[in-house]
Amino acid sequence: MKILVIGATGTIGAAVAQALEARHEVLRASHTRSALKVDLADPESIRRLYAKVGRMDAVVSVAGQAAFRPLLALSDADFTLGLNNKLMGQVNLVRFGVEVLAEGGSFTLTTGILSRQPMPGGAAISMVNAGLEGFVRAAALDLPLGLRINAVAPGWVRETLVAMKMDPIPGVPAALVAQTYVKAVEGSMTGQILDAVAGAD
Repeated sequence: MKILVIGATGTIGAAVAQALEARHEVLRASHTRSALKVDLADPESIRRLYAKVGRMDAVVSVAGQAAFRPLLALSDADFTLGLNNKLMGQVNLVRFGVEVLAEGGSFTLTTGILSRQPMPGGAAISMVNAGLEGFVRAAALDLPLGLRINAVAPGWVRETLVAMKMDPIPGVPAALVAQTYVKAVEGSMTGQILDAVAGAD
């Protein structure tokens, strides 16, 4: 398969691209540090990326920004960031990508475990993640040509915890998280939210 991985320079995205490259042709895109650049908050940037890469068998998004701070400290701009970038950015990857994907192709988006396991400071992120999960379930009912859509909801990633000088024990290694994305791309499920946590199948 020919697969476009968006966010391929991040901790999880790089691991996803590497895991998929074992069996597929992978094109890597990101906001920075990549030959293929895309800004999820800019719909025209997404359209330009698709025009450049042409026909794909799968699109994997491991990208999207949202603000993490206490509810009463969140500004309008903080909420707009998550809505325009992580939520609508990934929604637009699907809307515009329908014309790019081959019949039977798939979209795999990224939400996050804060949609169902909230924590202090996570209101804006939980809102966006929950919205994405609702979108995935409903969009699966409307997509044409046998196209599939799923989302992966990562928990804490071990490498990220190490970088933040936090206890890495609760984290899942990025390479293991990446296998959940591979499962979404290579499987036959649609409309599913796959948790990428320790002990997950």
